[in-house]
Amino acid sequence: MIQVNDLTFSYPGSKHKVFEGLNLQLERNCIYGLLGKNGMGKSTLLYLISGLLRPKKGSVMVDGYTASSRYPEMLQETYIVPEEYNLPDMSLESYTEIHENFYPRFSRETLRKCLGDFEMPTDVKMKQLSMGQKKKVYMSFALATGCHLLLMDEPTNGLDIPSKALFRKVVAGNMADDSSLIISTHQVHDIEQLLDHILILDHSQFLLNASTEQVTQEYAFGFRQPDGMDGSVLYSEPSIQGNAVISQRQKGDAETTINLELLFNAVTSGKLK
Repeated sequence: MIQVNDLTFSYPGSKHKVFEGLNLQLERNCIYGLLGKNGMGKSTLLYLISGLLRPKKGSVMVDGYTASSRYPEMLQETYIVPEEYNLPDMSLESYTEIHENFYPRFSRETLRKCLGDFEMPTDVKMKQLSMGQKKKVYMSFALATGCHLLLMDEPTNGLDIPSKALFRKVVAGNMADDSSLIISTHQVHDIEQLLDHILILDHSQFLLNASTEQVTQEYAFGFRQPDGMDGSVLYSEPSIQGNAVISQRQKGDAETTINLELLFNAVTSGKLK
């Protein structure tokens, strides 16, 4: 679905290269978590994939189209929810009437269902909404487009705790079967139950590019008391429940749930290859 080849990018007027020689290939029908420290280029990569930014060198291909050329055939299958945005001063009904025809599989039924799952009414004036409410409307519209590729930058910022749980429910219950989603976030606990694949970006390389299935087959996540620490522990952090640990999964061990924050810290610290 997405092919990034030898990508180099810097913002106009800056000598700093956000990317130099970045390569990536992503497949269809998958929910990707794009993680990384501040300044690693996560948002920039989303904008390059959507065609909102142009690479200095190299290429970004989406469904066989050069992203920066912004062909209508690509744009009708791509929808991005940026971290910061302004919604127009109009009703959601008017906004839908203006935009729905750009997306061949747009579904008003999906829009209503997403808003209902978010406990939001359908007859809203978008300028009168809070930040969290606007985000719910924007994400509901994104899912209603039925696009092959959805991009979301920090989607849970501004959501209260119950709404973060609803976000997972809305995405899991309303994504089109043939859609893929890339979520860039620092709020790792908000999305760890959703992901099929984890990407940890560090400048122009990926420290981790693996499916959640691969990770859980190789590693076990849990808690151990000091007397339970042994040679199988690959990384640990102290916690109230004891030591939070990543260990080598042994034959016959039950599969464990990924602790995404712990995994991120282990990988970025260089202690888990």
